[in-house]
Amino acid sequence: MDSQGLELTAPFRENLNRGGVLIVGAGPTGLTLAVDLARRSVPFRLIEAAPRAFAGSRGKGLQPRTLEVFDDLGVIDVVMASGAFYPRMRIHAGPFSLSAGSLGTSKAATEEVPYPNLWMVPQNRTEEILRERLQELSGRVEFGVALVDFAQDDGGVRAELSNGEMVYAEYLVGCDGARSGVRKTLGLELVGETLSDKLTLVGDVGVEGLDRGYWHVWPFAKGGPLGLCALPGAELFQLTAAAAVETRIAEAVKEATGFRVSHVAWSSTYRAQVRMVGRYRVGRVLLAGDAAHVHPPAGGQGLNTGVQDAYNLGWKLARVLRGGPQELLDSYEQERLPIAAAVLELSKRLLQTRSLKRGDLTNQLGLNYRASPLSTGTVSGTLHPGDRMPDARLDDGSRLFDRMRGPQATAVVMRNGTRILVRPDGYIASIGGAEVEEYAGEATRLVYA
Repeated sequence: MDSQGLELTAPFRENLNRGGVLIVGAGPTGLTLAVDLARRSVPFRLIEAAPRAFAGSRGKGLQPRTLEVFDDLGVIDVVMASGAFYPRMRIHAGPFSLSAGSLGTSKAATEEVPYPNLWMVPQNRTEEILRERLQELSGRVEFGVALVDFAQDDGGVRAELSNGEMVYAEYLVGCDGARSGVRKTLGLELVGETLSDKLTLVGDVGVEGLDRGYWHVWPFAKGGPLGLCALPGAELFQLTAAAAVETRIAEAVKEATGFRVSHVAWSSTYRAQVRMVGRYRVGRVLLAGDAAHVHPPAGGQGLNTGVQDAYNLGWKLARVLRGGPQELLDSYEQERLPIAAAVLELSKRLLQTRSLKRGDLTNQLGLNYRASPLSTGTVSGTLHPGDRMPDARLDDGSRLFDRMRGPQATAVVMRNGTRILVRPDGYIASIGGAEVEEYAGEATRLVYA
């Protein structure tokens, strides 16, 4: 892209679709943002350069905090029905086979944490669920439409699309992945390091006769370790192996495992990296997901961090588009950039140590915005302003999360009279203080806990 030829002249500014958002990229991040904006009745367009929906399992692990986000967005039941616990690993070496631990946990739900475990759902199914929810909200993905170029000024963004359209939006959000054209046009770089000079293959394959109760690993396979993880909802395994076998997947699996590959549904290669941008916003253009930070697969953090970028941004964009201060968007970078840095460091450490013990390190429930300018007030017990608001069972038998679901903020009055103001994204805005009837331009709901 070359933004030099797309200056916004006065006539174009007059025709801007004020209040509209152009979302570039319809992966989990872009879809989450679109669903959040759609339920807030914020006009948007969601474009995706690919001609059709992604067909692979790539980011298959949904962390507990992401499950809570999906609960709020109204898709948790179908997400849970579409997934499964992570299986135990089974290590194979010649004639010997050993059962090992799982990358996930199988904890019982509690009142505070209704979704305590890593949940396996293939990425293509997660995206399908979000597209279906978007359609319920009268939104859609425009496949086969790419962003060619864009320019911005104080009034908005003018974007040229591959179908010949000129789109005028108030904000543009780049959710277009690690090779983001939006990021490159802004002149921002992904800074960090490559953790391995070796390419890794990931793909989805049908394997005849292999026990689907395990994540099978052959650490001494010719050419490098080879793994086959049974995927829920389909008679497929996610394959991981050295990239060198990409042109002979069936033969490599047969050599290593003795089992026959019936078909290869999808495959790709990647190099483990930890990289991120130094800023998330340049004027009226923002970045989210892999466009802003690139993760290795260790710990299952990449997709989840992108979903939560979008969840943090959606309510703020809605408020600003309805007359709120643009400075509210500054808090998006202030809150999410440190999270990305911390998560990248965790992913790097997990990749290097290859530890199977993840648990609370990776579930993202402990991530907080305590240092945010939006977090004010006192501390109440273990809760701080900026923390995730835990779920609770209310006196009438309902769940707090059920009462909080939706686009508004919630004022929670505890039994001891303490008032906790919970933001639209489920984080505590303040503890104590006066009664607040409105937050982020919406009337607050009152809940007694």
